[in-house]
Amino acid sequence: MIQTAPGLENMTLEIKQEIHVRASLDDTFAALLEQIGPYNERGAGDPMPMVIEPWPGGRWYRDLGNDNGHLWGLVQAIKRPTLLEITGPLFASYPLLSNVQYRLSEADGGTLITFRHTALGFIEEQHRQGVDKGWASILDRIRKGAEAK
Repeated sequence: MIQTAPGLENMTLEIKQEIHVRASLDDTFAALLEQIGPYNERGAGDPMPMVIEPWPGGRWYRDLGNDNGHLWGLVQAIKRPTLLEITGPLFASYPLLSNVQYRLSEADGGTLITFRHTALGFIEEQHRQGVDKGWASILDRIRKGAEAK
């Protein structure tokens, strides 16, 4: 069976979110690495630990043991404690390229995280519908983790 490709408007994704954290830049950046790494979750109470190698070219992946896993992306840029940028397929096991940026700046006695996820490729509808809530959940866990330090 031959299917036609979706139009360009269905092949792009852009999500922008911001969250204010009542913690220092350093504590917020540390919480970011924890929450997208070993403390990562699929949803509340559903752990999905990841590995983040926080250096240029470092991998962000899910380690399933015995040399099995899923590469989510590579660290494209890192500038502690103000920037983490990752590029890769993320959650997709289909043709998709994503760029994820966490930009941190001092703001109102704490830290402002400006998050952006842009993607180009074949985006399954279930992922398109759930990705906004998923990123918001991670940002909230980063906030809670940093504020608890």
